[in-house]
Amino acid sequence: MSGATPVIPGFYPDPSVCRVGADYYVACSSFEYFPGIPIFHSRDLVHWTQIGNALDRPSQLRLPADSPSSGGIYAPTLRHHDGKFWLIVTNVSDAGNMLFTATDPAGPWSDPVRLPGVPGIDPDLAWDEEGNCWCTVAGVGQIRLDPNTGETSGPARHLWSGTPGAKAPEAPHLYRIGDHWYLLIAEGGTERGHGVSIARSRTPDGPFEPCPHNPILTHRGTDHPVQNTGHADLVQAPDDSWWMVLLGVRPGGGTPGWHVLGRETFLAPVSWVDGWPVVGAVGPDPSELGWPHHPTAPEPVRDDFDADVLPPCWISPRDRPEHHYRLDERPGWLTLHARGESLDDPGVVFAGRRQRHQSCRARALIDPGEGSGGLAVRFDERHHYEIEVAAGEVRVLARIGPLRTVVASRPAPAGPLVIGVRVDAVRKMQDPRTGPDTLTFGVEEPDGTFTELGTLDGRYLSTEVAGGFTGRVVGMFASAGTVHFDWFDYEQIDS
Repeated sequence: MSGATPVIPGFYPDPSVCRVGADYYVACSSFEYFPGIPIFHSRDLVHWTQIGNALDRPSQLRLPADSPSSGGIYAPTLRHHDGKFWLIVTNVSDAGNMLFTATDPAGPWSDPVRLPGVPGIDPDLAWDEEGNCWCTVAGVGQIRLDPNTGETSGPARHLWSGTPGAKAPEAPHLYRIGDHWYLLIAEGGTERGHGVSIARSRTPDGPFEPCPHNPILTHRGTDHPVQNTGHADLVQAPDDSWWMVLLGVRPGGGTPGWHVLGRETFLAPVSWVDGWPVVGAVGPDPSELGWPHHPTAPEPVRDDFDADVLPPCWISPRDRPEHHYRLDERPGWLTLHARGESLDDPGVVFAGRRQRHQSCRARALIDPGEGSGGLAVRFDERHHYEIEVAAGEVRVLARIGPLRTVVASRPAPAGPLVIGVRVDAVRKMQDPRTGPDTLTFGVEEPDGTFTELGTLDGRYLSTEVAGGFTGRVVGMFASAGTVHFDWFDYEQIDS
C-alpha cells in the first residue's frame, strides 16, 4: 500500500472507529444521501467491507426535500460500551443530534433518541469509571448525557479551543488512555489547512493541557499526494499497537488541484512518546502491521438486480420511496418511476454508488420504454454529467453551475441499449491548468464496441468547483415516466 492509497476509497469521510475483540468497525458521514451512515467491518484495519447502513429507515433518517446538498448527516461517532454499539450523530437538516444503538453493527439499529440538550455538531461519547457518559461537541464543548433517555445534566462547558489562531476546532473524541484523558480534535478547516491536534487532562472534564507538538498530523504546505488530512479517531489493536483512521483527499491535475472522489478514509500508525501520540506516515505498508491479513472478496463488477433489496452500497438523494424504486415489478431489473424532471431537481429518482477509483468505467443496460432516463455522474443538483435516452434519442448533457447544455446526441435504437461512462485520471500535465480527469460518455454497439459521444473535463465535478463535503456518485436515473435497468457494471480500469 502506498501513502496515497486509502483503506476505504471514495466519498467515505469523517471515519469513526471502534474495536470489539478482533473485529474493527468504522462509521462514516453520508450527508444528503439515503440510506445514511455506512458501516464497515475489518479484521486487519486494511481490508474493509460495508456491512450495512445504520440509518436505513425513514423513521431514523428524515431529509426534507429542501435539504441542501452537503446538508444532512454529519460526523458520527461509533463506540462499543456495556455490550452494545452506540452511534451519535448530527442531522443538520432536521433533528439535530441523535443517538442510536444496536447489538449487531450490521443492523438493525434503533430508532433515534433525540438529544435536544446537546448543542452543536460532531458529537462524541465517552464513559468514565463511575459510569458517567460525557458528550463532547465541536467548538469544543462538553455536557453530561444519559444515553438511554437523551437527557442532559448541567450546562454545556467549554473545554478547549485548540491551537491559538486555528479555525474550526471540531470532530472531538475523548479517550481514557493510561493515567490521562486525551481530547483529540480536528482544526484548521477541512480544506488544505486541515490538521489533528490533541490535549490531555487527569479528568474527563478538564482542564486540558495541549500537546507541545500540535498539530500531531497535517499535510498542509507539503507535496504529499494526500491532502486535507484530519478528522481522526484512535483505535488500539490486539497487539497493543495504536492506529489512527482519518480523512484525506487526493487532488489531481494542476493548480489548485481538484479532488473528485470526496474525502476518503486513510490509516496511519501511532506511537507514544513522553505520554503524547506521534503519528507515522499516512498509508503504511501492510508489512508494518504485526498480525495476519484478512483480505476481503472484491466487490462484484455487476449488479444484476436479482436480489430483493439493493445492496448497501446503493444510495439516493434524500430518500428512496419504494414505489419509485422497484426490484419486483420486472424481476431481474431495477425499475425507476420518475419524480422530478432532471438531476437539477432535489427529488430526482437516482440510485448510485460512490465513485471509488480515479480511473473507472460504469455501464448499464437501459430499457427506457416510453420514459426518459440514463446514467449520471452526480456531485450535486448544480454539478452533474449524464447520458440520457428518450424519445428515440441518446444525448450527453452537462450541468455546471448556472449552465446546462446538450454536449452531443444521436439517434437511439428501439429497445434496450447499453450506455456507459469512462473516467480517465490525467497522468500527464499539459500546463498548470490541466484538470484531474476526463469523463467520456457513449453507447455500446451490438458488436461490443464503445462509441464515444462526448468527453468532458472532470474538474467541474470536484469539491474545488462545486463546494461542499461530498464526492462523486455514479448511477442510474429516471427523468420521465418509467425506466428499467437490467444490470449495472462498475469497475476500476488502468488509465
